[in-house]
Amino acid sequence: MSQWYLSYNGQQIGPLDQAAAVQQAQQNPNGFAWRQGFAEWLPINRIAELSPGSLSVPAPPAAGGRSLADVIDYKIVGHEMQFVEIELDPGESAVAEAGSMMYKDTSIRMETVFGDASAQSQSSGLMGKLMSAGKRLITGESLFTTVFTHGGNGKARVAFAAPYPGTILALPLSNYHGQIICQKDSFLCAARGVSIGLFFQKKVMTALFGGEGFIMQKLEGDGLVFVHAGGCVVERELAAGERIEVDTGCVVALTSSVQFDVVPVGGVKSMLFGGEGVFLAQMTGPGHVWMQSLPFSRMAGRMFAAAYQRGGSKEEGSVLGGLGGLLSGDRDF
Repeated sequence: MSQWYLSYNGQQIGPLDQAAAVQQAQQNPNGFAWRQGFAEWLPINRIAELSPGSLSVPAPPAAGGRSLADVIDYKIVGHEMQFVEIELDPGESAVAEAGSMMYKDTSIRMETVFGDASAQSQSSGLMGKLMSAGKRLITGESLFTTVFTHGGNGKARVAFAAPYPGTILALPLSNYHGQIICQKDSFLCAARGVSIGLFFQKKVMTALFGGEGFIMQKLEGDGLVFVHAGGCVVERELAAGERIEVDTGCVVALTSSVQFDVVPVGGVKSMLFGGEGVFLAQMTGPGHVWMQSLPFSRMAGRMFAAAYQRGGSKEEGSVLGGLGGLLSGDRDF
């Protein structure tokens, strides 16, 4: 389970579990907090996971006087390889990407649905479901999502695991004006009722050279979503007009008020030999930005480069090259 550390005027408190950290943060939000996966200490009042009611997010009522998304409880477990355990009351549901489930209680039933399982797509007829599924296909996701519904009595739990080393973020959409833009493969799971849509960059240059930022996902609603980031996470609250330049693969999510552009990394020499690509993502405030230290594309590239290929490999600097692999027993031929 996540272990929190809080700091007030140089005095550190912790480790604390999620419930104790939320309680302490509510009593005194004028400090800093850190947990595994954070690259730095952050102000308590900027951490959504420590906001009032984050253990059981009370989403504001939608039109008609009721919340569109289910209210769910949760805890995030682990450090480098995390998973989130969601606790459901009878009738409550969670929605997840196919293949992300780790375990569940027997009273929770699984149902595969077409599209994103949001109230909008399921109540809009065949065309609405086709549009929802089409958006998911464009972002590289499956046409289907899985809904986990508690059909018994009392409490029941279902857990979803991160696909690679990193950090799981719990983000109440109601804290961000009902909308977050995230990279297309970062969504892990959410409360039933959250809409998972498509977000295209409006500027041609951004669309062509934005890397992972070309096509992004738009998470809308008033419920809780869980987003996975590679490595550790850095959050930045940008003031109006404040800018930050980031590697395009390191952008995890941003609020809808942040302007996303691309800019050249520098001169021709920097573009060709700098190793940072040709363009950087430039984000302009106001708004909130989440960044990751280990994009999956970067990790996959290093793994591919280190993997054995016919014709030899770098062998991490070994002067023996492929022969070293044979002598060490790593390869058969």
